[in-house]
Amino acid sequence: MDFIQEGFIRAFALLVNRDPATYSAIYGTLRASGLAMAGSLLLGIPLGYLLGYFDFSFKKQIRIIVDTLLALPTVFIGLVVYALLTRNGPIGEAGLLFTIPGIAIGQTLLSLPIIIALTATAVEGADRNLRITLMSLGASRKQIAATTLCEVRLGILAAAVTATGRVLTEVGISLMVGGNIKWHTRTITTAIALETSKGEFSMGIALGLVLLLIALTVNISLASLRRRI
Repeated sequence: MDFIQEGFIRAFALLVNRDPATYSAIYGTLRASGLAMAGSLLLGIPLGYLLGYFDFSFKKQIRIIVDTLLALPTVFIGLVVYALLTRNGPIGEAGLLFTIPGIAIGQTLLSLPIIIALTATAVEGADRNLRITLMSLGASRKQIAATTLCEVRLGILAAAVTATGRVLTEVGISLMVGGNIKWHTRTITTAIALETSKGEFSMGIALGLVLLLIALTVNISLASLRRRI
């Protein structure tokens, strides 16, 4: 149990002493997850609204596919994105392999089904009389969509929290697409995997505590936002 205590001590020391390698991994984690969440929210909320609000052909089949993608393994996503970004891949010329934006693409694919599915569920649970009332008042489609999303904002916020947690803690995509390059694409999760494989359990625990602190900060911030809205 001594290595656990040592992990706490080292975690505190890494943060207080502003260890360059640790803060580089923190920056990489925040940048990749931030880009991924921005992309998934911009795409996922409108798609989730369409899926939850309208009735159309093959809606049930599409919903089954989206729900299935919720359990998609991160290693599989990493493999697909690696194949797309590699030199011989369809978009290999973009030079995104072994970069933070490349990791963000994979993490966007990971979090997008979460945003779509939970947003659709929230929209489906909205008061059906709201649409009739808005239409009777002469609201446009954009106004109906904006009002409906405003009514289910807590559900969308819950989707964002869930997706953020999944993105922050994934390992497979970051390893395969980012390559775990120190000072460049190393994230906290890949650093934990590396240190643990080297037998540096206390260092792994220290980095894990740093990751927990980041996740706690994000959730506290979102909880504060939830109270305000």
